[in-house]
Amino acid sequence: MNKRIVLTWSIVIALGGFLFGFDTAVISGAEQTIQQYWNLNTIEHGLTVSIALIGTVIGSLVGGYPCDLWGRKKTLYIIAVLYLISSLGTALATNWYLFLVFRLLGGLGVGASSVTAPIYISEISPPSKRGMLVGLFQFNVVFGIVISYLSNYLIGLNGDSSWRLMLGVQAVPSVVFLLLLQLVPESPRWLILKKGKIAEARAIFKIVEPDSAEELVHSIVQTGTTGNIPEERPVLFTAKYKTPVLLAILFAIFNQVSGINAIIYYAPRIFEMTGLGKSSSLLSTAGLGLMNFMFTLLAMGFIDRVGRRSLMMIGSAGLIISLGLVSYSFYQQSFSVWSVPIFLFVYIAFFAFSQGAVIWVFISEIFPTPVRAKGQTLGSTTHWVMAAVIAFTFPYLAEKAGGGNTFLFFAIMMVLQLLFVWKLMPETKGKSLEQIEHSLILH
Repeated sequence: MNKRIVLTWSIVIALGGFLFGFDTAVISGAEQTIQQYWNLNTIEHGLTVSIALIGTVIGSLVGGYPCDLWGRKKTLYIIAVLYLISSLGTALATNWYLFLVFRLLGGLGVGASSVTAPIYISEISPPSKRGMLVGLFQFNVVFGIVISYLSNYLIGLNGDSSWRLMLGVQAVPSVVFLLLLQLVPESPRWLILKKGKIAEARAIFKIVEPDSAEELVHSIVQTGTTGNIPEERPVLFTAKYKTPVLLAILFAIFNQVSGINAIIYYAPRIFEMTGLGKSSSLLSTAGLGLMNFMFTLLAMGFIDRVGRRSLMMIGSAGLIISLGLVSYSFYQQSFSVWSVPIFLFVYIAFFAFSQGAVIWVFISEIFPTPVRAKGQTLGSTTHWVMAAVIAFTFPYLAEKAGGGNTFLFFAIMMVLQLLFVWKLMPETKGKSLEQIEHSLILH
């Protein structure tokens, strides 16, 4: 196995995750100035902030189609172009309506990236390193968020008119991503099972795993039917694929009912609910971002050693305890200065070490190649729809039900997740995609 080449390919594709994170978070530094610039009312302002999330849901829903039809690599080219057009368009927009269109395009890129990038990396990675290599995608998402916060801070020092530069600077990594994609090949598994190009795929596998390339090609051919499968249109929702479908849906739902996006999006509001001042709330929010980054990096070193299921068991237990402590603090109204921020730091650490690192890896592994894009689309769309539901309902729940009940709900959901991991979630560590398929699919 040429480790350096495979790592290089994975890093290039994971740049899509960096743009994913950057595009998602960059609006936070510009939204107030944009509201003033175009004199937006509350509804218009809300649409301005959320339009990219709407695009993300759409992008994740349709991203699997070009991925299957034109290939993983060509779809990634489309995603890179969407990021580039979005960044330049929002920076140069002459009116609010154009701004919305370009932010929507960026959201489409984010959604499609969450489908395509994990699939590609999983299909070119050796089993022993697949968790770490696919985990590069999530690591880059978190890294992109951190860099966007830093970029917004540095650019924001130049005054209120700098919002265009905040959004436009994303064009630089978008161009880099677009150029570097020329270095990566098409997914060999897609070439075999969708196009029947066995010789071309064999040449790629000889770079990835030279000692077992022939055996791997034979295994893929035996597992699926080669040829132009878009004409055969394999159906995802059949009894044959019921196990991976169930696993993907439940995993994506539990990922969001942990409350992660409510905490990330509304961290300052949560901290202010405990009596912290605005400056302390913003400092605590930055701390959450740093904690997320550090423990995502840590998880990448463990995911192939201890396994996906083990990380999820550890993470679920930690999330139950930390969310329970936050809920208890709100019930007792015992906010000793930094208690809730510390509990949430612990929460973020356990989330990043488990669900944050595992979700894109696990979902990209459990579906066979003929329906992998459709399965990734299912998991990604479920994830983003639930993210939208939680983000939109959290302020209402926090106001009407109170912090104690809201965080208790999240804790109870994590108890259910622990049961799901214990009883239903298989371990995929160290297995080839074809071995995983044989264990999960009805043949």
